[in-house]
Amino acid sequence: MPSETLWEIAKAEVEKRRSSGSEGDGVEVGEKSVFFIGSKNGGKTTIILRCLDRDEPPKPTLALEYTYGRRAKGHNTPKDIAHFWELGGGTSLLDLISIPITSDTLRTFSIVLVLDLSKPNDLWPTMENLLQATKLNVDKVIMKLGKKNSKAASEMRQKMWSNMQKDHPDRELIDPFPIPLVIIGSKYDIFQDFDSEKRKVICKTLRFIAHYYGASLMFTSKSEALLLKIRGVINQLAFGIDKSRSICVDQNKPLFITAGLDSLSQIGSPPLPDNDIGKFHARSPMELWKKVYEKLFPPKSVNTLKDVKDPAQDPQYAESEVDEMRVQKDQELEQYKRSSSKSWKQIELDS
Repeated sequence: MPSETLWEIAKAEVEKRRSSGSEGDGVEVGEKSVFFIGSKNGGKTTIILRCLDRDEPPKPTLALEYTYGRRAKGHNTPKDIAHFWELGGGTSLLDLISIPITSDTLRTFSIVLVLDLSKPNDLWPTMENLLQATKLNVDKVIMKLGKKNSKAASEMRQKMWSNMQKDHPDRELIDPFPIPLVIIGSKYDIFQDFDSEKRKVICKTLRFIAHYYGASLMFTSKSEALLLKIRGVINQLAFGIDKSRSICVDQNKPLFITAGLDSLSQIGSPPLPDNDIGKFHARSPMELWKKVYEKLFPPKSVNTLKDVKDPAQDPQYAESEVDEMRVQKDQELEQYKRSSSKSWKQIELDS
């Protein structure tokens, strides 16, 4: 029988705890999951470590990583559990998004999208690819859940609108993400030195994206004060701690906008001269903002897979016996290639 993978073992352990401690609808009270996706080297691991009070240097995330945290609500009460998943590689490993998103976890699942503000040309494609892939997987799970538990699926669809007041003027103009979403702009310390017009475009665009998806939006950096604010937001997702209702929309300061508190009238129209607006033909507001943004910050045409490093060459995963065997097998393979090449040449000569 083949050995189980790390993910199969982790999944089995989570399901074991859930089946032993759950009642009724199968969701264990006090367990939530937060899935970090976003820009490569954008600071996702740093944010997770800060939220878990772990004082250790962040390591590059090569694929999909998992950790967890515990927190007690009060004295002599059971500790709540928060499952933290992190997708590495930027947009190069979209197939792995489906692993943590299941019908068992979805009702207590949240997404944190971390975008590197210091790389504006990569911002839109990173956001678009990751959110589309995530939404596709979430929609599939909701549809699957609906066949087994239509009430739970219906409650999830209604919950999508929980951050938007019933009398909000934009209620008919937005399309909330199917599960809670927080968008974090990282490396604000670099971004704050950008030209003011560039900052204005990026801020307005991210405000539109966040508002359209019913998401919260905030900027962070290595600043302790900003990290503490981000930690509070993540703790709300992970442990249900009271949500902040503060807001800062000043482009000269780090943005902090809780879901449902912004509006299209405050955000304004896409940042283009009036005589250029008519040149853009778009089927939706999102498409219009995309065209305007990418005119100012053209996406770089790069192979998303070329920067993914081979884990076998990473020193942090070194194992002497395994590495020695790998070298031996590589040598055997090269020898086989050489001998095969000689054999084919001899056949050609004989013919």
